[in-house]
Amino acid sequence: MPTLTRILVVLVVLAGLAGGAVYALATFVEPKPREMVIKVPQERIGTR
Repeated sequence: MPTLTRILVVLVVLAGLAGGAVYALATFVEPKPREMVIKVPQERIGTR
């Protein structure tokens, strides 16, 4: 039984670290907006 408890504690700690990393990335990293240009061939406009 101590082995099961140890595994569960390790998994909970790893999940907490992963959640903290996701939260830190979402909070502190600002995306840089940039313009996107997609060229559509003339043949594809107006046809299905």
